[in-house]
Amino acid sequence: MRDLTQGPIPGNLLQMAAPIAVGMLAQTLYFLVDLYFVARLGHAAIAGVSAGGIAMFLVMAMTQTLGVGTAALVAQAVGRKDPADANLVFNQAFALAATCMVFTLIGGYLLTPVYMRSLGADAATVEAGITYLYWFLPGLALQYANMVMMSALRGTGVVKPTMIVQMATVLLNVILAPVLIAGIGTDRPLGVAGAALASTISVFAGLLLLVGYFRHLEKYVQFRAALWRPRLAVWGRMLNIGIPAGGEFALMFIYMAVIYWVIRDFGAAAQAGFGVGTRLMQAIFLPAMAIAFATGPIAGQNYGAQLYGRVRETFRAAAIMSAVLMFALTLVCQWSPGWLVAQFSGEPGVIAVGSQFLRIISWNFVASGLIFTCSGVFQGLGHTWPALVSSSSRILSFVLPAVWLTTLPGLRLDHVWYLSVASVMSQMVLSLVLLRRVMRERFK
Repeated sequence: MRDLTQGPIPGNLLQMAAPIAVGMLAQTLYFLVDLYFVARLGHAAIAGVSAGGIAMFLVMAMTQTLGVGTAALVAQAVGRKDPADANLVFNQAFALAATCMVFTLIGGYLLTPVYMRSLGADAATVEAGITYLYWFLPGLALQYANMVMMSALRGTGVVKPTMIVQMATVLLNVILAPVLIAGIGTDRPLGVAGAALASTISVFAGLLLLVGYFRHLEKYVQFRAALWRPRLAVWGRMLNIGIPAGGEFALMFIYMAVIYWVIRDFGAAAQAGFGVGTRLMQAIFLPAMAIAFATGPIAGQNYGAQLYGRVRETFRAAAIMSAVLMFALTLVCQWSPGWLVAQFSGEPGVIAVGSQFLRIISWNFVASGLIFTCSGVFQGLGHTWPALVSSSSRILSFVLPAVWLTTLPGLRLDHVWYLSVASVMSQMVLSLVLLRRVMRERFK
């Protein structure tokens, strides 16, 4: 356990964010490594895997519901010096994770064909997406348990073990991906199924490592079978904080799925270009997301200790760090987006769409960083509904206008990208307004 109510806020942020960023980079590399080798199978495979990967946002919505609720309540318990409540929350979250795993597997295998047929530009894209999801669903289901353990550690201010585990699993994925996808060394290529299987095996390995850490090294929060019997009051506490945060990812799924649906008439190459650009954008967002993830526990512990001035300082320091980093990454995408996309596909159509997407969408990087920071503070305060309200605003400002654009003649892809930039800018303003209001109400 690490006490985040002491010491300089910027120093705490950097010490927390650095290992979180490394761990998140490792997690993102799962998909970049898969994408690199899948790209060798053609644009239909890229489009199928990318569209299938969007379903990950639905699972992330549920894992974030558990993770954010767990991290916030554990952090606040640490701030109150209440280890009993921290352990109760952790074990109840783990029990709830097991239930979610079962429902994810059942629902995933039943709904995958319908989902892919609604988004795929052609039959080859649909087939690739279905194959990928069928093999990746077990890995997605295991993420619930992994998220609960990593979130509990983050709530106690401990992040290095999760970074090490995530780095180990991505190295395993890097080794397995070429073997299973291209059949290197085995002469038995599995294609997109190999990409999914490599990730699933790696996630399972991460689960074993995290369980081993909790059983042998972790002292503050531990597995206690006596605390696994469902306690609805505790579930309610977690879900009240976690559902809005999970809802943000559910809305992100809607946002991404709508774009795939809007651009499917432009062909599989356009979907592939958007898929590559999106994966790169996710990697680019890592610094801002790492800062936001570090912001939550720091704000949470200080809020639990009623050190409201330190909570405000946490937001200011995190916002400045995030804005500076995201501005630098904006310049990178303005300078040479085509070079970034070309690392994953040599097809001119894919490169053209992906580079145009990155060049335009990069104008909202700073705004996105501030949105992430606001969400991190909301999580620390244990009041995440304003963040969901902010994310929901994108349904009105992006999804509905995007659907309307499809009814007009002369629709171009850049129309969709510019609309997205405008919607993020409006969301940033709303997030800042809501955070200011919540701080004024709670810090009395």
